[in-house]
Amino acid sequence: MGSFKGHALPGTLFFVVGVWHIWATIVRYVRNPKTFHVRAWNPVPRFDGRLKYLELYVVAIGAFIDLCVEFLYSTHLKIFVGGVLNPSHMNDFEHSGMLLMFFIYGVVSLLSEKTRFLPLQEGVLCLIASMAFSAEYLLFYFHSTSHKGLEGYYHTLLVFQIGLCVLSSIAGALMPTNFPVDLCNGIAIALQGIWFYQTAFVLYGPMIPDGCKVKDNNILCNSVDSEIRGELLANFQLFVAVLAVLVGTVASYVYAASRYGSSEVNNLHTIQDGLDQN
Repeated sequence: MGSFKGHALPGTLFFVVGVWHIWATIVRYVRNPKTFHVRAWNPVPRFDGRLKYLELYVVAIGAFIDLCVEFLYSTHLKIFVGGVLNPSHMNDFEHSGMLLMFFIYGVVSLLSEKTRFLPLQEGVLCLIASMAFSAEYLLFYFHSTSHKGLEGYYHTLLVFQIGLCVLSSIAGALMPTNFPVDLCNGIAIALQGIWFYQTAFVLYGPMIPDGCKVKDNNILCNSVDSEIRGELLANFQLFVAVLAVLVGTVASYVYAASRYGSSEVNNLHTIQDGLDQN
């Protein structure tokens, strides 16, 4: 079983990076649709370029901190017992492996952008990001099969969202000028962050459904009906999360188009209006 902090910390990182990816993708597109290219990460243009690589630092440092929490703090440094990995903390070791992949992605991206030792194309960085998401996918896929009942159901819904991150990252490498693909990647990352928070509040916080409780580090429901109600509630929560992200994305596009929109974007809208009238 996990914990509230164990879900809230990665949820914060995914949500912040996802929201920034959505906004940066939209701004780059409305400024010049003809030169738009998919980016695995997005630089921060303000503050004289001093925060240009902020997203990569957030990914690398955030993953490293979470990695230390899982591998060092949660295990209390009791990594080996009797010459083998401590069987009481295999869950922490699994999470550490996933976080290591995101840390590697952040470090490799920084080396590619800031040095001459590892020059990589943007498509390659997208593929490396997809590998990190794939490691996360495998972890939570097998988590959803090992966790039973309501806990497993929340993990299963998370697996679908991680799968969307994998597919959109790969698609970004294969279709480097496709705006919907890049936007979908940001939406999937932000949605994953929200779902981490939702899982934290429902399974490990004050929003646990009626008829269910935490007992012996497991989520147990008093009856089948209670478990079904919890799963239906999870479906509704996912719908609300998707709706919130889509509304936020549309609102961001409207605002960005009005403030940063180029003549090409306005022409696209004019052409579309003419087709709708015909």
